[in-house]
Amino acid sequence: MSTFTPTARTQVKRLPKRGAYDRETVFRILDEAFVCHVGFVADGQPYVIPTNFGRSGETLYLHGSAASRMLRTLSEGVPVCVTVTLTDGLVLARSAFHHSVNYRSVVVLGTARLVEDAAEKMEALRLFTEHIMKGRWEEIRWPTEQELKATTVLALPLEEVSAKVRTGGPIDDEEDYSLPVWAGVVPLPVVPAEPIRDARLGAGTEIPRYMRAYRRG
Repeated sequence: MSTFTPTARTQVKRLPKRGAYDRETVFRILDEAFVCHVGFVADGQPYVIPTNFGRSGETLYLHGSAASRMLRTLSEGVPVCVTVTLTDGLVLARSAFHHSVNYRSVVVLGTARLVEDAAEKMEALRLFTEHIMKGRWEEIRWPTEQELKATTVLALPLEEVSAKVRTGGPIDDEEDYSLPVWAGVVPLPVVPAEPIRDARLGAGTEIPRYMRAYRRG
């Protein structure tokens, strides 16, 4: 199927016209974002933790230290909510009430599983690296067996998923359009700056081509 089936938990109820359930929209948002927020409950206390992630097809991967409370809790089958948000612009209206933000967001609900297969675990770590900088994995030293043991990887199936998107300019009350106030959108693109060399980088080590050509989105 080309779309996710909305459920009672993922159906966008507030401004439903902004809801999107097609895989193309969801995957594009996930593949452009760097950080997700992971929500769960441990010992009756809600937590929302920011972390990096990677995607392979219909699976979202999370990773971190084997000592991580979040990962240990989620590996026990605790329900999880993962959210991703991209901020595309500031929407400045003529009234305070109608100021807004152009954004693209995704909500994923489900239960994560612990990745124990060594090959899948290594592939997930490759995904994390390539998600940050495509082309990087083939240049760097890969994780050792000890580093793999020190790292926990979880897989979250993309089943209960929805996206929500706002685009366009401000929507003011009709009587406010005559106000002498600037209105419109301030775009907030992600623009990479010149890479900064590590202080201990060997002389003559050039910036890789894939890094110079880097663009996000």
